Amino acid sequence: MYGELSEKLVEWIRNKVEEAGTKGCVLGISGGVDSAVVAALCSKAVPGKVLGLHMPCYSLPQDTADARLIAETFEIMYAEVNLEKAYDSMLKTLTELRATQGMQEFETKHLIAQESEKLAASNVKPRLRMITLYYFAKLYNFLVVGTGNKSELEVGYFTKYGDGGVDILPLGGLVKSQVWELAKHLGVPDTIIRKPPTAGLWTGQTDEGELGFTYRQLDQVLLTGSGDPGVVKEVNRLRAINEHKLKMPAIPDIQLNCPNR
Repeated sequence: MYGELSEKLVEWIRNKVEEAGTKGCVLGISGGVDSAVVAALCSKAVPGKVLGLHMPCYSLPQDTADARLIAETFEIMYAEVNLEKAYDSMLKTLTELRATQGMQEFETKHLIAQESEKLAASNVKPRLRMITLYYFAKLYNFLVVGTGNKSELEVGYFTKYGDGGVDILPLGGLVKSQVWELAKHLGVPDTIIRKPPTAGLWTGQTDEGELGFTYRQLDQVLLTGSGDPGVVKEVNRLRAINEHKLKMPAIPDIQLNCPNR
């Protein structure tokens, strides 16, 4: 089953690269299972034409070690781009702006929740990574290959114009539990497969901790439409509020009758 799936995905990636008139693939390697699977598929689709970028930004040293292991395992070109200076500079500029009198007066009228402030700052990281990936994609005429899976896409668990800003999503039709099985077939190191999924937004952050339920629970809802009532309710809520992330920007349906000239 997963052998056939792997072959189909490899061919799909190869076709997308050719259709776009590009030469290869660039992807972010976080050190997690999703990026490992995508790296493996790309290495088979366009051998020797894959660039894997690890972009730490106050990340755990283990993530860097795991990213290197993935690149070595699947024999792809690997580079590290430390984004900490860019991140610090961006946040410094934004916080200095917020400290101006006009912005402070504005913020007193619009109370900012502590969680919103934390997420706003954390989401700068994946958006800086998106910029980095597209820089190299333009340099080499490569496609930016995303690593998001169906479980994340369905509930909007990604940063808009961050890790969601890509050209193709090979795992977009697979739920997380299927990605784990595909990883085993492709020879992803077991330490990577067993690693707790995390977006690396802050120290101690995990996907399941932030979502409030496990990927197994989420996948059950997505695949069967049933499951723990509380999880079903939360999944449907997340689907509704994050629907905009999966669409192009809304455009009003307005047609003007232009006079003949």
